[in-house]
Amino acid sequence: MKFGVIVFPGSNCDHDSYYAVNHAAGQPATMLWHESTDLQNCDAIIVPGGFAYGDYLRTGAIAHFAPIMASVKKFAAGGGLVIGICNGFQILCESQLLPGALLRNAGLKYICKQVNLKVETIDTPFTHTLKKGDVLEIPIGHMEGNYFCDDATLAQLRKQERVVFRYCMPEGEITAAANPNGALDNIAGICSEGRNVLGMMPHPDRSSEAMLGSADGLKIFQAMVKNQQLAPST
Repeated sequence: MKFGVIVFPGSNCDHDSYYAVNHAAGQPATMLWHESTDLQNCDAIIVPGGFAYGDYLRTGAIAHFAPIMASVKKFAAGGGLVIGICNGFQILCESQLLPGALLRNAGLKYICKQVNLKVETIDTPFTHTLKKGDVLEIPIGHMEGNYFCDDATLAQLRKQERVVFRYCMPEGEITAAANPNGALDNIAGICSEGRNVLGMMPHPDRSSEAMLGSADGLKIFQAMVKNQQLAPST
């Protein structure tokens, strides 16, 4: 399975993502420059963390206009797998590939620490190898990770089981104390209506090996690979 990792000016987790899929998951990967429109026949696209274009306007807002994103939108519309991590999640929301927005953390401070995530649905290519209710330990590192959407959108996300991850306690309990940034409904990650686009604030790329403190993030990439292997050949 070939992964493409987008590189924007200001990306700082592109190499983390490349390492996670190429070395830890053992899959071919390539870097995709923001000014290109060629996805190089990749099977999955990673929109990595960082500060795309310096986040000078609004997180992810300028990246939305990058030539590569037009190709990503077309790819996603055709069912291609796209995962946006941290700043990548912000970019996917700005690009309207996912609903809602990421606001400043409730405490108005940058947060970098390990958090616990509860797997809320296994009906996605990113979680189908896990169990509903599993708790993953994955780090965060963001200033604007406070997920927000209107009531109608939240109701739709719940009804369609599109909330993929919620911040939780180590035992899996969803509490305010487990929420590091004030995110609505403790939301840490959501998927698209087609379930092929995932946005999440925590970093699976930074938790791909035990030496990093946790290898739980690798499970998400491995699920993507398994999904590709199970897909009917054309």
